[in-house]
Amino acid sequence: MPASVLRTVDVTRYVTPLREGGSLPAIVEASDQFLYVLKFRGAGQGRKALIAELLGGEIARALGFKVPEIVFANLDVAFGRIEGDEEIQDLLKASVGLNLGLHYLSGAITFDPVATKIDSLLASMIVWMDALLMNMDRTARNTNMLWWHKELWLIDHGASLYFHHAWNDWQNPEKPFPKVKDHVLLPQANALREVDQLFRNILTPEKIESIVALVPDEWLSDEPFQSGVEHRDAYVQFLKNRIAHSEFFINEASHARESLI
Repeated sequence: MPASVLRTVDVTRYVTPLREGGSLPAIVEASDQFLYVLKFRGAGQGRKALIAELLGGEIARALGFKVPEIVFANLDVAFGRIEGDEEIQDLLKASVGLNLGLHYLSGAITFDPVATKIDSLLASMIVWMDALLMNMDRTARNTNMLWWHKELWLIDHGASLYFHHAWNDWQNPEKPFPKVKDHVLLPQANALREVDQLFRNILTPEKIESIVALVPDEWLSDEPFQSGVEHRDAYVQFLKNRIAHSEFFINEASHARESLI
């Protein structure tokens, strides 16, 4: 589904928690009868994790990767009253309103880079995107990739754009991303420069603006900005600047790769 169109559903049933990390995502059923992995606005990283998930997922989709459909998911104020688990009940109460859901890929298995080899071009594409987004969570310990219907799917971009938790040095287009050295696909990523021009042509300023425009106003806060508009524009500026100076993160990733092989 293109970035210009995101559906909104209502959460109708809490199915089961996915006890991964501290965010407690869950499988839920929605008003369209589909199952979703729901990311809660009331979880540990709050709305910023939802923003990172949305921006990372839709940028990945724009670049041609397989990504589960992302939807906005409304959680009613009465929903948590029937939940017996006190921890989950508190999470539901803190998450009333607009949350984020990803279509549940039933039967998908975690991607194992040892068991399933992917070519160097695809590896380079994924590393390029994760270096752009500063996604620290695509490691051998947790690949955040699924194998579904004989295709590779990318999931869980909530740890991207981690600078926005403090907004330190975010205007620096050459902001270092040392954690690229831990990327599970970095050893195979020998075509970063070939990928660069292709992806820069796709992620035009207009495309970046259209994706960032998807972020709901209620997920934006003023601090440390003067308004939600300024907050939204900061994401646009960061991504545009980082793409315009992609040579820096390509060199950083290439040097990190050289130290591994």
